[in-house]
Amino acid sequence: MKSTSQHSLFSRNLIGLSLMIFTSQIWAQTAEEIVKKADDNMRGKTSQAELVIITSRATWSREMDVKTWMKGTDFAMLLIQSPARDKGTVFLKRGKEVWNWIPTIERSIKLPPSMMSQSWMGTDFTNDDLVKESSIVSDYHHSIIGDTIIRNKPCYMIEMIPKPETAVVWSKLMVFIDKQDFLELYTEFFDEDGNVVNIMNAYDIQIMDGRLIPTRVEMIPMDKENQKTEIIYKTILFDRTIKDEFFTLNRMKYLN
Repeated sequence: MKSTSQHSLFSRNLIGLSLMIFTSQIWAQTAEEIVKKADDNMRGKTSQAELVIITSRATWSREMDVKTWMKGTDFAMLLIQSPARDKGTVFLKRGKEVWNWIPTIERSIKLPPSMMSQSWMGTDFTNDDLVKESSIVSDYHHSIIGDTIIRNKPCYMIEMIPKPETAVVWSKLMVFIDKQDFLELYTEFFDEDGNVVNIMNAYDIQIMDGRLIPTRVEMIPMDKENQKTEIIYKTILFDRTIKDEFFTLNRMKYLN
């Protein structure tokens, strides 16, 4: 009788362990799918956008008009149209390479990976945030760790840990994605010591070119008072044809 009870207990424990492993595998896969859906919502197969980027400080603020072209995860081009002193500056991503065209010196400069964590044009976004050298889908391990409410919307809480072989800016991301429309509404960015360095909020959800997206995104550094940067979408077009040949070093010089 004792042997039968022990066997039954062992069987239950084995089944419980198997279910835990199976469930964790499903959740891990689901987390990656959720992140991919959110990423695809804002990216599309291609996108062309006109943005206003407002950098705010305690005693001043600055606006930039920016035009962007993006194709999948391999190609991106950003053109600064104003202010006058930065007009014509271009950033290009091809695969894992990022280039910067500086019209005042008529030179193209290749940005090393170490510069991806630096401020993009004096804003609170990094070069990687804007040019997207790293991929939130393929460069991280994803886990659903709970649920919460962000601005009256039920959201998944997804922890993203960078894969060991990838060079990324952040040691961890906590991403909050709306369960209904798969919109990334809130994100926390962590440094190597486990501290939250930046938070990102997404607001003003509207339909643009047939897609429901946040049209205003703000990045706020935690260690600086009265400081933030906002990206406001004026227009965006999804899934229009853009040839790979558009994203070249030579094209950077003639976008004006």
